[in-house]
Amino acid sequence: MSGASNFVHGVDLTFIIILGISLFFLVGITAVMIYFVIRYSRKRNPKATNIEGNTKLEILWTVIPLILVLVMFWFGWVGYQPMRKVPEGAIPVKAIGQMWSWSFEYPNGKKSAELVVPLNKPVKLDLFSRDVLHSLYIPAFRIKEDVVPGKNNYMWFTALELGEYDLYCAEYCGERHSYMLSKVKVLPEAEYESWLVQSDIPADEHPGLSVLKQNGCIACHSLDGSKIVGPSFKGIYGHEVEVITDGKERKIIVDDEYILKSIYEPNADVVKGFNPGLMISYKEQLKEEDVKKIIEYIKGL
Repeated sequence: MSGASNFVHGVDLTFIIILGISLFFLVGITAVMIYFVIRYSRKRNPKATNIEGNTKLEILWTVIPLILVLVMFWFGWVGYQPMRKVPEGAIPVKAIGQMWSWSFEYPNGKKSAELVVPLNKPVKLDLFSRDVLHSLYIPAFRIKEDVVPGKNNYMWFTALELGEYDLYCAEYCGERHSYMLSKVKVLPEAEYESWLVQSDIPADEHPGLSVLKQNGCIACHSLDGSKIVGPSFKGIYGHEVEVITDGKERKIIVDDEYILKSIYEPNADVVKGFNPGLMISYKEQLKEEDVKKIIEYIKGL
């Protein structure tokens, strides 16, 4: 079998070679060490045995490790080079990491929380972070790349087997790092094209909830009243809350203006009991109409 992606064979071969060399020397060195312990013990060898000035031996144990390291480097380099050469015609998908969720944007503007790709077609992921350092990792595809704020990075692959595969963040990115999970769905090309033009929003889902999901808001703010990283959205609208503003406590009523300010300036008025600095500004990500949808949804909770 070729594996779930075009990189599986090269990566696995490199690891097998490195593991094989490591096991060989683990067993070999351990066996020699045990032999020397028994053969040259004080009881069997009262007078210490020393080897001095053996040029051939010194050359041997210098050249052999050098050759082995170069062999491992070569296989690693041969496996890595294709990962940075994106083929022409690869489908561009924008992959966005933020605390603590992934979102994916396709060429036609469609967004999803899971990565959906066609079978046997190269896909290029343009990697962006909205806050801190993340790392997009798809174990079954043998690919992983850092997602660095302020730096453009990318990765590509061709999925070779239908199915669903785990997608993780492989870089510790804060309190709920372990919740930053998603899926890769590999579909037949015709099914993928059909999915691409369909709406993933259920007919009975509030537009505001859809915006919250697409932007990873419910990873930090619950909808049922439970406390996560940020205040729950349930029952907050119209109620009085204590906030910290410029280091001072004050009470305010949660209204349209406060929600708008919290989205655009999240650290201006932080609800007491919650840590500042965890939420980024969504001024560049959310349009005014999207904010209005969010406010209307929160009003109804």
